[in-house]
Amino acid sequence: MTRRRWIADQVSGNRAALTGAHAGHLVRVLRARVGQEFDIVANGVVRRGVVVAIADSLVDFELGEEIPARPTTIQLTLLLSIFKFDRMEWAIEKCAELGVTRIVPVIARRTDSHLVTASAKRVERWRRIALQAAEQSRRASPPEIVDPIKLREASTLPAELKIVLSEVEEQSQLRDIQPTGDVLLAIGPEGGWTEAELELLEKNGWVSASLGPTILRAETAAIAATAVTMSALNR
Repeated sequence: MTRRRWIADQVSGNRAALTGAHAGHLVRVLRARVGQEFDIVANGVVRRGVVVAIADSLVDFELGEEIPARPTTIQLTLLLSIFKFDRMEWAIEKCAELGVTRIVPVIARRTDSHLVTASAKRVERWRRIALQAAEQSRRASPPEIVDPIKLREASTLPAELKIVLSEVEEQSQLRDIQPTGDVLLAIGPEGGWTEAELELLEKNGWVSASLGPTILRAETAAIAATAVTMSALNR
């Protein structure tokens, strides 16, 4: 049986710990017991961990041998325009499971102003969601989630390939692009990108691509585009 994986909150020598709500889930929901074994990610290295002490908000592990991890050089950064938080959280969770390296929340022209105001206070929650998704999918680290930035700043981020998903693109399909190295993938807000935003991205070296003729919700587009791009990168 595959052992559950946890990413440690604290590491010191051959000891590691989960703390706070992170530990509470293991204690109250999964009923952890002293002596139980898990895979523990400690400072980016996966090791066998044995539970040696349990409290309401603390689970201590003794760390054993290192478990070989599959190396990866895939670097996919997702620029995710801010949209309704419940749907955005679902997109963050699934894209973290799919293996994105970094998620950049983006303030676009059609991002609702009240979401812009509230977004800075949601970042820590998004990071917790990404952490849980990384553990679920047995990653060695969660994707980095940065503070929200405006599209003009995001458009100049460097990468070997920069792709903007566009519903008005008719020629280039995402599945036909052969990505290599570091990739940026931009997903628009509810209502899509404005013409001026697409022009800005093109001016900064972005190529447009489409997922097909159907119009998808923002969260569906984010998950589908991430899956297509990760599959191409893995090839």
